[in-house]
Amino acid sequence: MTERETTRLVAWRQELSRVHTRLREALDVTRTALAAGTPGETATRDLLLYCHGFCTALDVHHQGEDRTLFPAIAAAHPELRPVLRALEQDHSMIAHLLGGLRTAVDHAAPPEELERHLEGIAAIMESHFRYEERHLLAVLETLELKAAPEEVLGPL
Repeated sequence: MTERETTRLVAWRQELSRVHTRLREALDVTRTALAAGTPGETATRDLLLYCHGFCTALDVHHQGEDRTLFPAIAAAHPELRPVLRALEQDHSMIAHLLGGLRTAVDHAAPPEELERHLEGIAAIMESHFRYEERHLLAVLETLELKAAPEEVLGPL
């Protein structure tokens, strides 16, 4: 294996870790904006921007994994198919939770309700990321996947 191939393979592991870090940060920014409690139209506009940006980023990340990354892992490591199925189920659950958050934000729900949505998303997202990192990071060091990281993991 050439140095360039090794660098590309290790980059997938680093890229997944980086994307997870950015999504965690985006959730923190969203929660901070909500906690700041700036009254009026500015707070609503900011929260819409943060929430929709975060929701879109997380959705795109999971869609890329389901469409490209997980099939490549399943082909190279069939023993990981149960892990991949569990992660895809998490993606579905997170998408449902994000839909609830979007609806709450669109309807100007009170801050307490928005925080409950964000708390639920944070809990499942963190559990999901840790499970995924525990089971897949080492695999990504050897995965032969010819695709742009932003196509697979989202444009973060």
